[in-house]
Amino acid sequence: MASHGVRGRSGGRPTLEEVAARAGVGRGTVSRVINGSPRVSDATRAAVEAAVAELGYVPNTAARALAANRTDAIALVVPEPETRFFAEPYFSDMLKGVGSELSETEMQLLLIFAGSDRERERLAQYLAAHRVDGVLLVSVHADDPLPDLLTQLEIPAVISGPRSAAEPLASVDSDNYGGARSAVEHLLSRGRGHIAHITGHLAVYGAQRRVDGYRDALREAGHEVDEGLIEPGDFTEEGGRRAMAELLRRRPDVDAVFAASDVTAAGAGQVLREAGRRIPDDVALVGYDDSAIARHMEPPLTSVRQPIEEMGRAMIDLLLTEIADRRPAASRGLERHQVVLATELVERRSS
Repeated sequence: MASHGVRGRSGGRPTLEEVAARAGVGRGTVSRVINGSPRVSDATRAAVEAAVAELGYVPNTAARALAANRTDAIALVVPEPETRFFAEPYFSDMLKGVGSELSETEMQLLLIFAGSDRERERLAQYLAAHRVDGVLLVSVHADDPLPDLLTQLEIPAVISGPRSAAEPLASVDSDNYGGARSAVEHLLSRGRGHIAHITGHLAVYGAQRRVDGYRDALREAGHEVDEGLIEPGDFTEEGGRRAMAELLRRRPDVDAVFAASDVTAAGAGQVLREAGRRIPDDVALVGYDDSAIARHMEPPLTSVRQPIEEMGRAMIDLLLTEIADRRPAASRGLERHQVVLATELVERRSS
C-alpha cells in the first residue's frame, strides 16, 4: 500500500510531472488542481488528489510561485473612499463572498482602496511591480483608468459590473435592467401613476441599465416617460435625501419612488417623513440590493435582491481561471467571460 513516504522515480521528493503521470493528466491540470482553479472536472480533480496522496507530493509554494512568476496574492481594489466602503452593505457582502470562495485556496487577499488621486498613483506603482497575480475591481466608473492599466500590464482582472456593453475585461454583474423593470412593474400594479426614479451614479453602467429598465417598464405599460420624475443620485443616503427633496419641490404629485439602492431609499424615506408623506399610503417606496437596511427600515422596504455574495464568489472563480490560463480576458477576444446573475423583487410593507 502506498504511503506518504513514497519517493519519486528520481529517488527524491515526488515531482509535479510524476503526479501528472500517475493521474493520467497533463502538468498544467495538476497545477490547476493544486492552485484551486474551478476549471477542472470533479473526476479529474479526484484523480489528481488521489495521485498526490499516493505519492506523498508536497507542493513547494515558494518555489512554485517563483518559477511561475507568481505571488499567490489577489488584490480586491475599491476605487471609492473608505467611508463609502464601510457605510454600504453592498461592499461588505461582496467581500464576504470573495473571502469565502478564496478560503478554499492558498491565495491571499489584499484589500486596497483607491478613492483619491494619490491612492491611485500608489496603486499603479504597486501593480506595475507585479506584486499580485490578479485583481478584482469593485464599483468602477466608466472613466476609471484602472481597468486599462491592468490590460496594459497584462494582469488578469475581473470587474464587478462592466463599464459598458463592450467591456473587454471579464465581469460579473446582476441583471440591473431586469431588476429595475420588476420594481416599476410592481409599483404600476399597485396603481401608482407618478413613479419617480432616484438613480445611482450615472458614470456606473449598472446605474444606466436601471434607468433603462425603469423607462422601458413605463413605456410597455402605456405610460409616457416623464423626465421630470428622474432625479440623479449617487447610491448614497445623502444623495437620496437631496434627490427626494428636489423631486418633492419639482413634482409634489409623486406617489411612488424607485431608488437605485437601499441606502438611497433610506435617505429618501427620511425626507418623505419630514415632509409629512406617509409610506406607502401617500408615496410607495422601493429600493435595490435587499440589504439589512431594507429589513430594518420602518416600514420594511420592498427591494430588488441581487445575489451580492454569489457575485463575489463568481468573480473569484473567473479570476482563478484567468490566472491558471495566464492570459487576461482582454487578450482572448470572444473568449471573454461576462456573467449576469438573476435578481428578485422582495415585497415588503413600503409599497
